Amino acid sequence: MSAVATNPQTEGAETVLVVDFGAQYAQLIARRVREAKVYSEIVSPAITAEEIAARNPTGIILSGGPASVHVEDAVLIDPEVYDLGVPILGICYGAQMIAQQRGGLVDHSGRGEYGRTTMSLDADGGCLLGGTPATQQVWMSHFDAIVEPPKGVTATASTSAAAVAAFEDRDQKLYGVQFHPEVMHTTHGQHVFERFLIDACGSSGSWTMDSIIDTAVAQIRQQVGDESAICGLSGGVDSAVAAALVHKAIGDQLTCVFVDTGLMRLNEGDQVVETFERSFGVRLVHAQAQDRFFEALEGITEPEAKRKAIGELFIRVFEGAQAQAGEARFLVQGTLYPDVIESGGKHASTIKSHHNVGGLPDDIEFSLVEPLRSLFKDEVRQVGRELGLPDEIVERQPFPGPGLGVRIIGEVTPGKVATLQQADFIVREELRNAGLERLIWQSFAVLPDIRTVGVMGDERTYGHPVIIRAVTSEDAMTADWARIPHEVLEAMSGRIINEVPGVNRVAYDITSKPPGTIEWE
Repeated sequence: MSAVATNPQTEGAETVLVVDFGAQYAQLIARRVREAKVYSEIVSPAITAEEIAARNPTGIILSGGPASVHVEDAVLIDPEVYDLGVPILGICYGAQMIAQQRGGLVDHSGRGEYGRTTMSLDADGGCLLGGTPATQQVWMSHFDAIVEPPKGVTATASTSAAAVAAFEDRDQKLYGVQFHPEVMHTTHGQHVFERFLIDACGSSGSWTMDSIIDTAVAQIRQQVGDESAICGLSGGVDSAVAAALVHKAIGDQLTCVFVDTGLMRLNEGDQVVETFERSFGVRLVHAQAQDRFFEALEGITEPEAKRKAIGELFIRVFEGAQAQAGEARFLVQGTLYPDVIESGGKHASTIKSHHNVGGLPDDIEFSLVEPLRSLFKDEVRQVGRELGLPDEIVERQPFPGPGLGVRIIGEVTPGKVATLQQADFIVREELRNAGLERLIWQSFAVLPDIRTVGVMGDERTYGHPVIIRAVTSEDAMTADWARIPHEVLEAMSGRIINEVPGVNRVAYDITSKPPGTIEWE
């Protein structure tokens, strides 16, 4: 999956374009570049050399991919990209593509390499690998291999199954590695990225939290001018940081609106109002819209339909609050880069529509202000800390904009919400009691649209099951199920069954992302 998502906030910044050829690690590549303090964006392989030139990148990285360069209709980069004079780094499939398109030879090596592999440097390792051990561990995942590099290109490393595990030509500004430097199992992977970015591309590494904030503030002031803006506070990290950033830029021109949908976590509505009135010092409108949301969701069971119904009603409530916000023309949203990628784009598949991206109605009356659109979640948390937001906001677990509406499978009703709120509260409280809350990216309960037979007090029951979901992650693009100690799971299960009416069974979801998503809908 890939998407082109530009943001005026980053105009003028050094940018590296990551061309996504269907790699499972494309987002990791983009993150590794940003960890080297260089801004990166993921783009489609359909991008042309002319379009790349217009973006004026300092470097280009060609990702890996699941296909072979030899298959019919193999996805390839526009060959004129090599004539732009921009340094190019190919990873796995990307390296093979460079070799093939520039006159080298890529062939089946007879056996593939998968997983941890020992690699040996040739001579000094060149630009990318210079200064690293002569023998080192890398992560491989390929069947084809580069047999002969292009003319003028020098092999700088090899393995038992890959004669050309790394290559480079400084004059042609071509670099390639057969292994995956973005994966943590490659011991010197970040070194490869930093050498490419600093030595090959000449990047200054000046993309920091301070520069992000300063640039965003300037862009917001330019975009909004003397007009008023309205920001929807959901109680989550994203909307809170977006509101703080916009408030820093335009002050009292901003009015925050907290829409109480009735789909929040237990007691969270009151907590949001109290926290933001105390922490922000901005005008806050509390819109009580529970009945409207339940009415809008009545009879709807399909996940995308629920998301779109919630997204549209959010906008309608905002529009109704315009009079209290000085007839605001701008709507501030906490849209993040993963939201944009998952919601699809011109060259991307839609995994799920986020209510603030793919779920917006066509007749929206606001101009959008999305100061976080280019950032991953951990970067948003860093911005929040730099802005001085309290830990209770910055460290809050991610919570979807549609709230519990997408954690209830099937039709959403007030009764189901009440059941799920109680179960969800127990899950989070037990993790907090065990000291595990900060170690887990996201944890919550799900209420599926089924009933299950049980025995309680020697009587047959036919109640609801509750599914517990907890994952570890860095940025929500990939995630692994959390290994919660059995005694903690037992405490959760016992309390949910004993304390939540109508629930007689608890299950734990052990699915990673991929193949699943973090949320159930």
